Amino acid sequence: MAFPLGLAQWLGVGAAAGFVFAPVMDVRAEPAPGLPQTLVWSAYDLGSSGYTDASAIANALQKHYDIRIRIVPAGTSIGRLLPMTTGKVGYGFLGNEAFFASEGAFDFAVKQWGPQDLRILMGRPSAIGIAMTRCDGGKYKTYYDLKGAKVGYVTGSPTVNVKNDAFLAFGNLTREDIEPVWFGGWNQQVAAAIAGQIDGMNNVPTSSQVREIEASPGGLCWPEMPPDDKEGWARAQKVASFLSPMRATAGAGLSEENPKDMAGYRYPLLTTYARTSADEVYALLAVMHKHFDDYKETTPASKGWAIDVGGRPPYDAPAHDGAVRFMKDHNVWQPEDQAWNEERLARLEKAQAAWDEAVASFDEWRAEQEKKGEKVSEDDAWLDYWEKYRAEHL
Repeated sequence: MAFPLGLAQWLGVGAAAGFVFAPVMDVRAEPAPGLPQTLVWSAYDLGSSGYTDASAIANALQKHYDIRIRIVPAGTSIGRLLPMTTGKVGYGFLGNEAFFASEGAFDFAVKQWGPQDLRILMGRPSAIGIAMTRCDGGKYKTYYDLKGAKVGYVTGSPTVNVKNDAFLAFGNLTREDIEPVWFGGWNQQVAAAIAGQIDGMNNVPTSSQVREIEASPGGLCWPEMPPDDKEGWARAQKVASFLSPMRATAGAGLSEENPKDMAGYRYPLLTTYARTSADEVYALLAVMHKHFDDYKETTPASKGWAIDVGGRPPYDAPAHDGAVRFMKDHNVWQPEDQAWNEERLARLEKAQAAWDEAVASFDEWRAEQEKKGEKVSEDDAWLDYWEKYRAEHL
C-alpha cells in the first residue's frame, strides 16, 4: 500500500519508510467495534504536535483492540490531503488546509482540486504563533518587531504561509518587510532555526520542535498579540478569519506564571471526507472517548480532545454526520453548534456550486478565445479567473 518512491517524495513522506507505523503496545484479540482492522491516518511531520497526538491516540486504541493503525507523515498540506482523496488514507490530523481545501483556495484553487467535501470529527484548541529564536534584549516582543526577520515559509502549505501572513499583518507588516525563507517541508525549518538560518517558524507551543528550539543556544520567544490591539486583530483576521485571541499558558516558553497573548485556533483537526460511513465515524469517536485517559496527558494541549471541548465547533469545515450523532448522544452538541454547522455546510455547498459554475464558464470563455486565435494557458488563466469569480460570488 506504500506509494511509489517519486510520489512519496512529492508528498513529503519519508522516502525510505513510505508509511510510519504507530507502535503496537499490547494488542488484544478483541476487534475494535465498528471499525476496520486497519486504519491509515495522515498527519504533519514527525515531532509535530499533530503527529504526536495521532500517535498517542493510535497507541491507545492498539493497546486495547486488535487494530492496526498506520500514520503517514507529510510536510505539506497537499501531501496530507492527496492520499485522502484517493481513499488510501481515511482520516487526517490536519491543520488549516481543511479550511483552504473546503474553500478551493490557495494551493487548492487549481483545477485538479477545487472545494473538497471534507468533514470534521473533532478539533482540539491550540495556541499558534511564530516561534522566534535569538530574542535577546526583548527583540521580538510583538509582531511589530519582526521587520527584517528571516521567517520560514513552506512550499505547498498555505496552512503555514497564510497564518504567517496573518501574524505579520497584526504587526502591520507584509512579506515585503521580512525575508521569507522557503522550505520544501515544514519539519526542515527546525534545523534551520537552530542553526540561525532563519529567525522563526510557524508552530504550536506544545510541539517537540519548539522544545528543541527552546533548548538551543538561541532560545525561544513568542511575539504577543494583545487582545486589546483591535486594529492589529482586525488586520490579522482579514487574512485568517479562523484565528482568535488566546491566553496561552502551556508549552515551550509558557507557563501559568509566564503566559503569552497569542492566537488560538483548532489544531489538529481530525478530518475525513463526507463519504466516510457515519457509523464508522461514530465508532472511532466512541473508542477514542472510552480510552481518553490513555492519551489526555500526551502534551499539555492533549486534554483538548475531551469531547466537550474538541467535540464542539467552530471548525474549518462542517462536522461529519457521524460526529454530530455521537456528540448528541453524549449531550455535548448544543443548539448553537447545530446552527453553526448548518451555516458552515451551506457555505461549503455554495463554494462547490460556484466552482462548478466557474469551471463551465471558464471553459466556454477559453474556447471562444481559442476560436479567435488567442491561445490561453489553462493553468495560469484559471487561477486568475477563479479568484475573481470567487470574490464576486462568495
